[in-house]
Amino acid sequence: MLSDIEIARSAKLKKIDLIANELDIPEEYYNLYGKNVAKVSHKYLKELNFKNDGNLVMVTAITPTPAGEGKTTTSIALSMALNKIHKRSIVTLREPSLGPVMGIKGGAAGGGYSQVLPMEDINLHFTGDIHAISSAHNLVSAVLDDYIKYNKCDIDSTEVSWPRTMDMNDRALREIIVALGGKKNGYPRQDGFIITAASEIMAILCLTENLEDLKKKLSNIVVARNKKREPVTVKDLEITGALSVLLKDAINPNLVQTIENTPAFVHGGPFANIAHGTNSILATKLALKLSDFVVTETGFGSDLGGEKFYDFVSPTFGLKPSATVLVATIRALKYHGGQDKKELNTPNLESLEKGLPNLQVHVENLKKYNIPVVVSLNKFYSDTDDEINMVKNYCDKLGVEVSVNEGFEKGSEGAIDLAEKVVKASEQQSELKSIYNFEDPLEVKIDKLAKNIYRAAKVEYSSQALSTMKFLKKYGYENLPVIVAKTQSSISDDPKKLGFPKDYTFTIRDFELSAGAGFIVALAGDILRMPGLSKIPNAVNMDIDKEGNISGLS
Repeated sequence: MLSDIEIARSAKLKKIDLIANELDIPEEYYNLYGKNVAKVSHKYLKELNFKNDGNLVMVTAITPTPAGEGKTTTSIALSMALNKIHKRSIVTLREPSLGPVMGIKGGAAGGGYSQVLPMEDINLHFTGDIHAISSAHNLVSAVLDDYIKYNKCDIDSTEVSWPRTMDMNDRALREIIVALGGKKNGYPRQDGFIITAASEIMAILCLTENLEDLKKKLSNIVVARNKKREPVTVKDLEITGALSVLLKDAINPNLVQTIENTPAFVHGGPFANIAHGTNSILATKLALKLSDFVVTETGFGSDLGGEKFYDFVSPTFGLKPSATVLVATIRALKYHGGQDKKELNTPNLESLEKGLPNLQVHVENLKKYNIPVVVSLNKFYSDTDDEINMVKNYCDKLGVEVSVNEGFEKGSEGAIDLAEKVVKASEQQSELKSIYNFEDPLEVKIDKLAKNIYRAAKVEYSSQALSTMKFLKKYGYENLPVIVAKTQSSISDDPKKLGFPKDYTFTIRDFELSAGAGFIVALAGDILRMPGLSKIPNAVNMDIDKEGNISGLS
């Protein structure tokens, strides 16, 4: 089989204005970024208020493993297959971060015959959205140190909660000292960098509905405390307007297409283990007005991106999901059953059987939201009929539909059965039931999540978490939704607990306030917001020849 980049180059793309025209987007509402990319104005959403929304399908996965599950590939294949069976569909995805692209993961535009294109552009600088977010974020950092130097806003330099950012994995920048070199450079203090996907401004961009809303959310960002220990906000810094200017184009969703010319919005890129993990709400809402079925991918497993989509994003914006697709692979299930990752291509029914409870916990958790669930079993060449039948029989016992998906190898043709089952599931009458209410006390929200989704017996708080909780309650932030930042490698707070851990103690070590984005981040475990590169980063595989052809990007 050809490599991803070879398949991408052999695809016959339509000019993006033809894709826009097929969606009935007037020319005045989009700007071309070359032949194959366009930005669609957020203002067009107002013109579509008269239209009913299409069906919303959320794609999530079992607990991720080094073997990979293929959520993006599944999302793209499903959307293409829905079009194949004459259901007008758009897929909405997050933008890849350069950190994982240059690090260990590689690109994030799908794979095989289920890709969004142009793959090279999407995986690299694309339309500059992430760079705009980095610039806006770092403007806040620069102004903070300027105000500390000139003693404005009475900022306590030991209570600055706003780090710097860059869109690259670099562990050396996690903890640094800034403003060395004498008084002319300011006052030295401890600082650090986070990756841009972890910036609150990234979350805000993805939770914004228009420029006015953007400015309101930006102004509410808490960046420090003053010497009276009161919150200092972006509004206090008087730079809301400047930040909004930097983001004026980034707010508009990016329109591209799949390998089979299905429309795709690729916009925003928050991670689900440290933020809410979903593409922009503007992209999703636009797609819902322009199609019969919107397929949207959420980050990591259903205990992360899936939970946050159903407990935070959907209730906040009035979204009404129609179906859930839970992605699983036999290789990943065998890994959860204890099989060595070097042996995952070797048939092993015993390891598979031991790993199936991880599929069980995700199915059970998703059913609590009252939205129909379809399992997508992504097929690999090494999967045997006996292994596939074991998973099918297990799904029957769980009372959930399952489809063997071959979208990677066959594109839309490999996902027809999945598409038909998703359509059937969407025809069922269902209404989303969230795990907690926004009005619940902070401890109650976390307790409900810990026991219902993470399967813990109880929750414990560190002394630092209890102290921060007092601050949140004192200044009226307690009723904000909760985003739990935790490992993606387990449904628990311990990455070593594979499979179906339960009846353990879930620990909250601290809280971070994202007042602009509109949520509280509960930190469980040691979550890094600035990843490091691997011993052999993906960057060493990349090159470009004299004709401009890129290699090593996948």
